[in-house]
Amino acid sequence: MEDQQPAAGDLTDETPDSQSGDDASVGEPESEASEAESAIDSDAGGEIDDGTTEDEEDKPKEAETGLRYRRPAGRWSAIAAVGAAVLFVGSAAFAGATVQPYLTDRATVATKLRIARTAANAITTLWTYNPQNMDKLADRAAQYLSGDFEAAYRKYIDAIVPPNKQAQITNTTQVTGAAVESLNGPDATAVVYTNTTSTSPATKDMPSLKYLSYRLVMKRDHARWLVTKMTTITSLDLTPKF
Repeated sequence: MEDQQPAAGDLTDETPDSQSGDDASVGEPESEASEAESAIDSDAGGEIDDGTTEDEEDKPKEAETGLRYRRPAGRWSAIAAVGAAVLFVGSAAFAGATVQPYLTDRATVATKLRIARTAANAITTLWTYNPQNMDKLADRAAQYLSGDFEAAYRKYIDAIVPPNKQAQITNTTQVTGAAVESLNGPDATAVVYTNTTSTSPATKDMPSLKYLSYRLVMKRDHARWLVTKMTTITSLDLTPKF
């Protein structure tokens, strides 16, 4: 403590006893201040509390770092995250359940188109010929036939080749429609509608017109569909009568 100067007009003669008493009285505040500081140090764990909490000390200052302080996600944030995950899983499952039947339907449609196209090509090949290529007709048609039906068709063609070649008959079959009647795994039936025209010098090339429809029983052999049986559904003679 600094010595205080006595005020003017208040000067007295001081004795050693009075000075000793004054020193004792001045020392008491210092003792009280020391005790107060010790109490503060004891309460603060040896550190002086400057009014700043640990969170404020640890939190990066925006002015110094340029980053905004974010508090950890609370309970509601965790619930929102779980809800979003559940919605994502649910939407994925719904999409899978919706896409699967769609893909199955597309595969079925593609298979039916292949069957109908094969049936149409088979009928066109089986019943289109002329005197020059009739000898090879059974071989050309064999790519569409299977089993006993292939043998039966070859036998039929071998029987009609000589008279048809002699009469110079030309047969042309045009497919007007084809559809799959049934499909069950590797087995299918198809219906084919045709217009067939036959000409011959014997009839002065006057065309003979027929409307024919066929039902084909087909079986899948690896990637191909083959005809195993054929029956005529409709046969109409549309040749003009004079």
